[in-house]
Formats: sequence, structure tokens, C-alpha cells
Amino acid sequence: MLIPRYFFSDDYTEFYDYFLSQPHRRRVFEKGDMIWNLGETIRYVYYIKSGIVKTFVEHEDGYHKILHFHSNGTVFPGCQNSVFKIEASIGTEALTQVEALEFTREDFYRMYQENMSLNARVLETYSMYINLFIYESAHQDYNNAFIKVCNLLYLFSLHSPAGTPNRIELTQQEIADILTISLVNVTNNLAKLRNNGIIVSHRKWIEITDYPRLIACCSNETINA
Repeated sequence: MLIPRYFFSDDYTEFYDYFLSQPHRRRVFEKGDMIWNLGETIRYVYYIKSGIVKTFVEHEDGYHKILHFHSNGTVFPGCQNSVFKIEASIGTEALTQVEALEFTREDFYRMYQENMSLNARVLETYSMYINLFIYESAHQDYNNAFIKVCNLLYLFSLHSPAGTPNRIELTQQEIADILTISLVNVTNNLAKLRNNGIIVSHRKWIEITDYPRLIACCSNETINA
């Protein structure tokens, strides 16, 4: 069974040649550039050739909730005919230099309708998003902050930019923004893990030093998903 993912990569790599054959524009974004700006609805769909982006939603009171990360071989933000109001509260920021193929919303929707293999992959990706959001709303929201942090570190260890289970490339602020808990809460719970010899904190990343003990701190729904 598939487990929830916060980091997406290589889901559309096999479609790269097909994407090149379709109307598109090559784009390069620098670190810190906004690819999808707050206040905008979806106008373009991107295939990420290289780099990492972060997608977040901003509450009207200024709070940020990180939704997910995308890297090489992925497509975002997807396509649909409907325009949702929440789109104007969503932003996507380049965390590194990003090379991408840019498609208009209309062109990608046409491709989605014409290419049944692409159609199936988009539906599968949407299913992964739904799985993640149900996991968060029906499970993570009811866990205490310590279990939330442990669950996140475990899930990120399975799908992360580093590609190694023991290296978690998340800052404390990013953990807070994913879990929608305070930075103080994150700091205190990471200190608890550190004092128990389960992790070591580094600048902008976390090292898992005792993987079995981290798993023992996670919820059953997370490790048995």
C-alpha cells in the first residue's frame, strides 16, 4: 500500500519526450522566484526538469501551510476546467534554480484529454494528493505535536530530496509550516528527539541516527499505511 508523500519526484519522467513534442516554453527560475503567485489562478502547468519547488497556501491572517514539494520529473499544479477560489491563496516558490517546461492551462488540458497514458498518470497523482490531505485531516490533526513531528520525519525519510533515509532536508520553520504548529513546539519536540539520541540537528537539515526508535514514536496509521 502507498503511504502519504510530501515530496514528489520522477512521476512524469517517461512523458518528457512527449512534452517536448507539444507547444511549450522553456523557463528558468532562480532560487526565491515565485512560479505561482499569490492572488493568481492557475494559468500555466509546469514540467520540472530540474530543481525543487515548494507549494503553500496562505491564510487571510498571514499564516502559511506548506502543502508539498516537487522536484525533477514532476508536473504541477495539474489541470482541470474549474477555477477554484482557493487558487488565489496558493503560491509556489523555487527553493533552488529550476528548469521547467511551461504549458498553458488550455494546452495541458488538451494533452490530458488526448493522451490516455498521461490522463491515467494525472489521475494517479491527484489520488496521491487526496491521500495526503485525508491523512492530514483525518489522522495527523488528531495527533499530539510530538507524534506529528515523528510522523513527518518518517514520511520525509522515505521520499526526500537527499534520497537517503537518514537525511531530512527540512528547516524547523518548514516543519512548523507543514504541520501548522508553532516554531517553539517544533523546537521543543526536536530537542526531545535529540536528547533521546534519535536525531542530530544540523544547519537546515536533520540527521536520523536511530531509525527504529523514530519508527517506534510514530503512529500506527503512518508506519502501517
